[in-house]
Amino acid sequence: MNFKKAIGALAFLAFVSFGAFAQNSSILGKWKTVDDETGKEKSYLEIYEQGGKVYGKIVKLLLPEDKGKKCTACKGAKKNKPIEGMTILTDMERVDDGWDEGEIMDPKNGKSYSCYIKLNGKDKLTVKGYIGFRALGRTQTWHRLN
Repeated sequence: MNFKKAIGALAFLAFVSFGAFAQNSSILGKWKTVDDETGKEKSYLEIYEQGGKVYGKIVKLLLPEDKGKKCTACKGAKKNKPIEGMTILTDMERVDDGWDEGEIMDPKNGKSYSCYIKLNGKDKLTVKGYIGFRALGRTQTWHRLN
């Protein structure tokens, strides 16, 4: 009887450990964005899945000068809407070594760029916005919030 309990406990621990690994190997969750030009922490962004694709919205702006800002440079439905709460990462799909095929919008200039995301370890994201070729563009490193 003790042998069966020991095997059951080991199986349970393996299951829990795998679940923790799978959760930490996902890009879903909350991230702190860091501006690649200034090095300043800019916002908290939540990445979520909807309809098999990944999206990200700004849940909190961190710089005092950005609080309450609206996207005056945006076009269409996002024009003059609050940046806080805005979805800026859209339609990302899982590819071999990351997420691709979607777009990221820069609320500063209202422009959208092709986007590629790669998870580095369990707590860092490399986020690249680009036009045309992935080799050209801007790259930011975002940090997972616990």
